[in-house]
Amino acid sequence: MIRKTALLLLVLAALLGLVSSTALAQTYSFSMPDETVNASYNQDGTLSLDYVFTFANDSGASPIDYVDVGLPNNSYDMSTVKADVDGSPVSDITQADPNNLSSGGSGVTLALHNLAIQPGATGKVHLSVGKITGVVYPSTGNNTKNYGSVNFSPTWFDSSFVHGNTNLTVSLTLPPGIQPSEPVYYTPGSNWPGSQTPASSLDSQGRVVYTWNSPNANGYTKYTFGAGFPAKYIPASAIVRQPPIQISPSSLLCCGIVLFFLFTFGFSIYQGIWGARKRKLAYLPPKISIEGHGIKRGLTAVEAAVLEEQPLDKVMTMILFGVVKKGAATVTTRDPLELKDASPLPQGLNAYETDFLAAFQKPNGPDRRKLLQDMMINLVKSLSEKMKGFSRKESIAYYESITKQAWDQVEAANTPEVKSQKYDEVMDWTMLDHDYSGRTGRVFGSGPVFVPIWWGNYDPVFRSQGGGLASPSTSSLGGGGGGGFGTPGSLPSLPGSAFASSVANSVQTFSAGVLGGVTGFTGGVTSATNPVPPPAVSSGGGWHGGGGGGCACACACAGCACACAGGGR
Repeated sequence: MIRKTALLLLVLAALLGLVSSTALAQTYSFSMPDETVNASYNQDGTLSLDYVFTFANDSGASPIDYVDVGLPNNSYDMSTVKADVDGSPVSDITQADPNNLSSGGSGVTLALHNLAIQPGATGKVHLSVGKITGVVYPSTGNNTKNYGSVNFSPTWFDSSFVHGNTNLTVSLTLPPGIQPSEPVYYTPGSNWPGSQTPASSLDSQGRVVYTWNSPNANGYTKYTFGAGFPAKYIPASAIVRQPPIQISPSSLLCCGIVLFFLFTFGFSIYQGIWGARKRKLAYLPPKISIEGHGIKRGLTAVEAAVLEEQPLDKVMTMILFGVVKKGAATVTTRDPLELKDASPLPQGLNAYETDFLAAFQKPNGPDRRKLLQDMMINLVKSLSEKMKGFSRKESIAYYESITKQAWDQVEAANTPEVKSQKYDEVMDWTMLDHDYSGRTGRVFGSGPVFVPIWWGNYDPVFRSQGGGLASPSTSSLGGGGGGGFGTPGSLPSLPGSAFASSVANSVQTFSAGVLGGVTGFTGGVTSATNPVPPPAVSSGGGWHGGGGGGCACACACAGCACACAGGGR
């Protein structure tokens, strides 16, 4: 048992090196050309913050509809928090979920709703927090006895989503009454790309202001600025006397119980990575799972496969067989997969089939994958509309029964010829079987599968060996989904295992050669049809960033007392 525990801890420790952002769907990308921050320390020892962010959203990225801003602690007055976007007030402001601030800590969430910054657009987000307490600590410097000390780190964001330089201006405005010769500033450290010495000035009220500026800063690095001033200018009760790291559950978790931290954090990463991969494959929107009543009949086999949330490489293969059986396309090469459309196209194609054929007009690569993702997104949305008011659970059971009946018909056939004919007639429904390839091999065993007329349209090698090329008139049976079978004994045959392998290889070709990997492809669909829910109260996407507070806030100055802030989406 001890050995197993030790091994588990080693594995979890190794997982700590993984980048946790891989567990998130990264569809957000923006730059922040300008950021202005004023941290104003008031006569009563409280802090007022004023942020102005300029967000430039990238073309093709998700809208910036939520912004999380980290604050020094939870001791802020929510009634003093105000925000606007380009002058229009933000009405939905809530306390941020600590899970959306990468270091934990405190903050607020701005839900922009109709003020969201759209792809390709630029917007200014203004946030003011009028009152935050517990931000001044006693100074421990030899030359600053009886001084109060403050440190402040502007909110920062995840480097996976923000890029480029930021013209960052940070001002610390000290309490009123302090004379210019009395305060001291703390240098921000080597990671600050600007001058270590701030510009010193007096504001309109005669208050001392230290200002740092750099056009070469960025929005994803934590910069720390600080100052000290005589404590007599603020109430003694405003100075936090307890040590910055307290014996509290969060401090113990962060800094004390190492093994517990490794287990908890490591296991969460493990769950996050595998859970995120599983979530990317969950492309159905939650509303389909809200149970209605009764069975939704009349779905195609492809729609039933989507209802069952089967892998999209398999769904794509089902669509491929559908357009080939209907005589709408001919496979010119299997790997890489290329199609030649029939001219004119046959009547009665489903919308997803015409979209599928349109995608293959593009060269194999990102453009084709994007069109195939759009096709799947439209298919999922169409299915969502059809399922309104119906029970997904009951409907899935119904289509599973159709799959069983289809196999029963094939297995009940007495001769290989009849078995092959039945198999061709119900092939689209047998493909709903999760073990379709294996079951095909078992049902036909070493016996033959007499290939249908349309098989030459699918298999170029078979066609080159004399299998022939079917025309739409001979390969289609009309509204029943296509197909066709020659006079028994008149068609070539393949061993059942070889036939099943050919279909399985088509699925693999789709996954690697066309989709570029089923997980990444499905993730692009999921981000549109079943996006990651946002924190707090509303739905939508988001981007996560650095957190404020806790033992992650470390001081590099004589004050040894942090008032740092971290960011979120």
